[in-house]
Amino acid sequence: MSLPAPAPLASLGEVALFLDLDGTLAPIAPRPCDVGPDTARNALLARLRERMGGRIAVVSGRAIDDVDRILGRSVMAVAGLHGLERRSASGTLHRTSRHAGLDRARSAYQELAREHPGLLVEDKGASVALHYRGYPQAAAAALRRANEVAAATGLHLQEGAMVVELRTPGPDKGDAILEFLSEAPFAGAKPIFVGDDLTDEHGFAVVETLGGMGILVGPMRPTAARFRLVDTHAVWRWLGTSREPAACR
Repeated sequence: MSLPAPAPLASLGEVALFLDLDGTLAPIAPRPCDVGPDTARNALLARLRERMGGRIAVVSGRAIDDVDRILGRSVMAVAGLHGLERRSASGTLHRTSRHAGLDRARSAYQELAREHPGLLVEDKGASVALHYRGYPQAAAAALRRANEVAAATGLHLQEGAMVVELRTPGPDKGDAILEFLSEAPFAGAKPIFVGDDLTDEHGFAVVETLGGMGILVGPMRPTAARFRLVDTHAVWRWLGTSREPAACR
């Protein structure tokens, strides 16, 4: 099974564009902190934001503050922590309160990381992630520990690419996209969501249901998306096909 590449962005009319960050706008790095600002990337995002009348949002697993660190606020509308926090295009901030069980989750993950050097614990505020990219042999142990803590605390277990994350129950990426689409300047536009990870499937399902387009980035896998771009370089080539609107005559 394979998926076709999407038509050029510039040919798709009035759309609302939603973009994941890691694995989509930036290559996956060994550690989340290794991803930093890129002048050319951020300038292109700022141009797209202007050309599209603000109808562009980043929908990421990172916290909004971390997205801003990387993208330099080139995009105002951002959903962070997979939807647990969201900043509208007008700058209004919405946050889900941190679950009390996250302290236990962090302690359990830190204990496992001491047993398996190479594991990385990332406390994001409303969620705690355990990355095993640096020690893939511990994948089964990481998932087992995450399931144990989720069962004991009521936290939501979310698996991703080489990561198990325990998060406060609440909105997901699909919910965040729906919220954006209920507001200006996104309301009434055709939604497109570009992402790479399992955590992006909620977003794909929402935009496809609404008659939009889900675009998977990376290797082929079962997905709700109907189109695919092979890697982050292909994403940037696709975004770069956007062109200035025709001048008034």
